[in-house]
Amino acid sequence: MKALGRHILAEVYGCDPTLLNDIKHVEKVMVDAALNAGAEVREVAFHRFSPQGVSGVVIISESHLAIHTWPELGYAAVDVFTCGDDVDPWIACQHICDQFKAESVSATETKRGILHPWGPLQQGASHKTDEHLKAPATVGAAR
Repeated sequence: MKALGRHILAEVYGCDPTLLNDIKHVEKVMVDAALNAGAEVREVAFHRFSPQGVSGVVIISESHLAIHTWPELGYAAVDVFTCGDDVDPWIACQHICDQFKAESVSATETKRGILHPWGPLQQGASHKTDEHLKAPATVGAAR
């Protein structure tokens, strides 16, 4: 089944703390990751926190890349979301892990925008899944 987008969430551990705290390095890594994956970079926004840590986003024509770093823990939370068939989010994710010298990574991919078996959402409606993971009840739509 074709998805509108691919969304990777990566837990990146054992990174070089100095690199994670260097805002210019973090921004370059993220922009280069987007470009290496075949994306078109539109805008970037990064912020360094005191006493440490960097958060930032690279907006691409195909969606976004985001990062939040905890240098004191050698950890980064990475988010790579791409739409279409021309950009490979795994290439971006691998580049990021390599550039921060990660010792270990846990990553998952979620397909976004897949038509659910119970049909498309009606405009203005949403689906809510109960705690038993049964087919969702429609919220906000006439029954």
